[in-house]
Amino acid sequence: MPDTTFPIRTWLRMSISASGLIAIGLAIAGCSGGDFGRTRQDFLNDDMHRWIGAEATGSVGLKASQFQLTDGERQLRDLAYPLIEPPHSRPAWKSVFGDYAVLPSPWRQKVVFDHTAYGRQLIDEPHRSHASRYAQLIDDVRDDISRFELFYANAIAVLDLDHKRNASLARVSQLSPRERADAVARMEENSLIVQWVQQCLERRISSYRWALERLVIQAPANMAADADRLIGELAAQTANPPVAVQPVIGHPLSSRG
Repeated sequence: MPDTTFPIRTWLRMSISASGLIAIGLAIAGCSGGDFGRTRQDFLNDDMHRWIGAEATGSVGLKASQFQLTDGERQLRDLAYPLIEPPHSRPAWKSVFGDYAVLPSPWRQKVVFDHTAYGRQLIDEPHRSHASRYAQLIDDVRDDISRFELFYANAIAVLDLDHKRNASLARVSQLSPRERADAVARMEENSLIVQWVQQCLERRISSYRWALERLVIQAPANMAADADRLIGELAAQTANPPVAVQPVIGHPLSSRG
């Protein structure tokens, strides 16, 4: 009678190995993405937006602070990123790793702003109807209004603490030059971030208006009135921000780009 022990053992080992590889693959997939491919929150670095402050100060010839970020300062940078990122007509579920970019500050001389890019992308992308294009524009503007409120609520708190920090510098015992420099650099950093967001909001409004004007001449629809109202609301908020910061570099950042 032929001996089948070896083939059976071999088959079992192969089956176990295959199962193990599948399990490992599923585990890796589970770690790298959440439901429906969304990036899991535990995969994001707490300081993933720290670079925003360093880019802002570095672009105007200032040194970045070496202080660790406070919770409020970290949130300031997290809330700033979606507003300084150029507006895109894209699905909101896209992974941060597929979409994420480190952006140059508007103080960089070679940064050129194209206010037509958003509208051209919105119009050129395949849509089932022009109504969906209007709906996308309305959703994008409405999202920015929500982001505006969250960002400035946080900015008010951060800048208020910076005011107290500045007042405390004269009363701190044995304050080293390095500590003073880092404290001043962090206050400048926070101020520049708020100015950066303000500039980008003005640019986003310009982009939205250009897109709406092209939609109106290509596919007139009653939805245009809703889009225009929301853009006007965002523009009014941007023109009267709840907190004003003194320009760190001696003059306001130009809104031209």
